[in-house]
Amino acid sequence: MHLHILGICGTFMGGIAAIAREAGHRVTGCDANVYPPMSEQLRALGVELIEGFGAEQLALAPDVFVVGNVVTRGKHPLMEAILDAGARYTSGPQWLAEHVLQGRHVLAVAGTHGKTGTTSMLAWILEDAGLEPGFLVGGVPLNFGISARLGRGTHFVIEADEYDTALFDKRSKFVHYRPRTVILNNLEHDHADIFPDLAAIETQFHHLVRTVPSSGRIVVNARDEALQRVLQRGCWTPVQRFGTRREEPSGLCARGEPHAFDVLRGSLKIGRVEWELAGEHNQMNALAAIGAAEHAGVAPQRAAEALGRFRNVRRRLELRGEARGVRVYDDFAHHPTAIRTTVGGLRRKVGAQRILAVVEPRSNTMKLGTMKAQLPWALEDADLSFCLQGDYGWNASDALAPMGPLAVVCHDVGTLVARIVQAARPGDHVLCMSNGSFGGIHDKLLEALGR
Repeated sequence: MHLHILGICGTFMGGIAAIAREAGHRVTGCDANVYPPMSEQLRALGVELIEGFGAEQLALAPDVFVVGNVVTRGKHPLMEAILDAGARYTSGPQWLAEHVLQGRHVLAVAGTHGKTGTTSMLAWILEDAGLEPGFLVGGVPLNFGISARLGRGTHFVIEADEYDTALFDKRSKFVHYRPRTVILNNLEHDHADIFPDLAAIETQFHHLVRTVPSSGRIVVNARDEALQRVLQRGCWTPVQRFGTRREEPSGLCARGEPHAFDVLRGSLKIGRVEWELAGEHNQMNALAAIGAAEHAGVAPQRAAEALGRFRNVRRRLELRGEARGVRVYDDFAHHPTAIRTTVGGLRRKVGAQRILAVVEPRSNTMKLGTMKAQLPWALEDADLSFCLQGDYGWNASDALAPMGPLAVVCHDVGTLVARIVQAARPGDHVLCMSNGSFGGIHDKLLEALGR
């Protein structure tokens, strides 16, 4: 089969391309910006890439056009040509469901935060247990070095995103996956460009719950009120709760510090995790992964031992380098809660040493200004904060005004780098957070600090 993928350089669609190539299909694709590292990864797999969405690509005559959700009506000539010609097209999640997931034990990880980390943990636990799972992750787990693979085993682990599927399918992506095991990590209002409020997202999550068989398992965060409301709408599947109190005999909980803790079922110790990851959020993610892996046949003690060999994910508190005694980190955090959690995790790791938090609020939700008022709260664990003012439609200086001189706003990356370098001193930790490339700020900072 020949697939031509529109929006191929996104993490999800690039993952589909990699899986399709591994399955023996011919894959071509296009995107507005064909750039490393995804472009290099795909070309190494034998994928032909085309810059732009020109209508002339219709002449490639693939068996199917796979349309990413970056594609909209009126802005992409190739999509208009596909519709005019009556050519066959589908979405990425739909193609994956029909050609890869059918007949496999799908383990899906859903939630506003922690999807990538938890998916990576779960895939690694199954791999360490010899199950050779397939997976598709919205990042690059360091244990694997790739974001997606077909896998030889019967299990497939997937990061289950609630964002919509495509311009012609406004359901959440995850309803296509028909999982047997589901992790529901947490639930907040996000993706304000498509969801008006939290209740709308809860409805989508309940659509996912409706697809899980009675022989399956739903692993749910016991501390999250929104997820409890989702399950109260109706649940037909056994539930494993995590993050519970020890008085709950069947719930999973942790005893100890996030870097070294016992895994308990009620008051009974069933495993111990010792690893280098920081933060309570990673501890919670570990409990969720252990609960899901158990449903796939991996004993909790074995799963906990595997997590001791887990190496995290790129762009998750990833140390990019050190210059003149200043450490520079990269992190994917962009939602205020994720920013606060990430800064807090680094704070617990470095103690009283200074943290300089650097934020690019470029996600669709943040660009709308829906959560701008939460930024001071998100950054309060940092010693100094820096923000890039983009074309957001709102003023970052006004949003960060409650922080006074502890917050600096700049209109371009060059000025931002200069201000950070001016403020930094040996022993500091500079934490850059964005869901994009942030204009290569990490390398620019290291170079400027070195000078």
